[in-house]
Amino acid sequence: MRVTKVETFKFWVDWCNWLLVRVSTDEGLVGWGEGSLHGATGAVETNIHELGAMLVGQDPAGPEQHWQRLYHAWRWRGGATAMTALAALDIALWDLEGKRLGVPVHRLLGGAQREKLKVYASHWLSGVREPELALEGAREAIRRGYHGFKFIPVTYEGLRDDEAGEIRRATELMAAAREGAGPDAEIYIECSEFLSPRTAIMLDEAFRPYRPAWFEEPIPYENAAAMVALQQRITTPIATGERLLTRFEFRELLERGGCRIVQPDLMHAGGITEVRKIASLADTYYVPVAPHNPTGPICCAAAMHLAASIPNFLVLEQMEDQRASRDRASTPPIRLEDGHFLLPDGPGLGIEPDIEALMANPYRPQPGRQRRGSLWR
Repeated sequence: MRVTKVETFKFWVDWCNWLLVRVSTDEGLVGWGEGSLHGATGAVETNIHELGAMLVGQDPAGPEQHWQRLYHAWRWRGGATAMTALAALDIALWDLEGKRLGVPVHRLLGGAQREKLKVYASHWLSGVREPELALEGAREAIRRGYHGFKFIPVTYEGLRDDEAGEIRRATELMAAAREGAGPDAEIYIECSEFLSPRTAIMLDEAFRPYRPAWFEEPIPYENAAAMVALQQRITTPIATGERLLTRFEFRELLERGGCRIVQPDLMHAGGITEVRKIASLADTYYVPVAPHNPTGPICCAAAMHLAASIPNFLVLEQMEDQRASRDRASTPPIRLEDGHFLLPDGPGLGIEPDIEALMANPYRPQPGRQRRGSLWR
């Protein structure tokens, strides 16, 4: 078997672009990958075709050997666009390997340790600023079968203009969400890097009675030492890592205890091959893995296979608002029951994208984030 072609397809879905990759072979088998970086889509696509040219004519067997060859192909390795391109190709090669051997990807990773994967509803309560709406929204998440959800209780503008008032309003939202969700559901707090170490400590103290499951990226991710110092001062577990791209970038954070949950993104951190190593590294520090997963169907399926096969899996993100779009775009749809993904059991990733269905959603430029200035005081 030889690779004959590497193709890309990009579509606008709800609020972002999905960038899918198809690796074709001379025996008719194809592998699907995904590299949906939220921004710089054209740069990722260019990287995919440059790296993909090195696969054409090669036997696709053995994703690890191809990963090593492509990662070291250029003198300047790493970076978000290059690692996302590598991830897309890596996922496609794992899909091809499973199809060639007639087994699911999780079998290639050592076998499934679980066939049901706990998920939480992500980007929940979006735009909600009234406690009454937070109460009802939390109840709705539970009615849908979820055992947890993630929301953003603070805004950049609120903290900038009225810090004390914004933390008070956020606490009122959190109290209402806890009442609506009940005592046992998990409430994951997305901080979006809006906080400083000082305001993170304030929010931790205010939220403590309502048992937040984590603070996700409370401060910018670049400074591992600052994250370490913050985790030592707050009770709430820090979850971070969606923008870290290799095991080398996770090393200092884990060695120094800078977080209690890691969140590598298979679509950006080098795909299945590299995130598997990140999970193993985290396991040596007894740190669980909650993969970042704001993706289309292909990367979501890849995350499921990896999550099923690692011992330190915690929970998987589910973009509830995109579920209908994702299900229309994949065959078969990813199964979700009682707050759990059901692991696909077909060869490879076990799903195929419906390119024709996605053609109705042409690519459009990704708008940039509008935040200006700094709150790091």
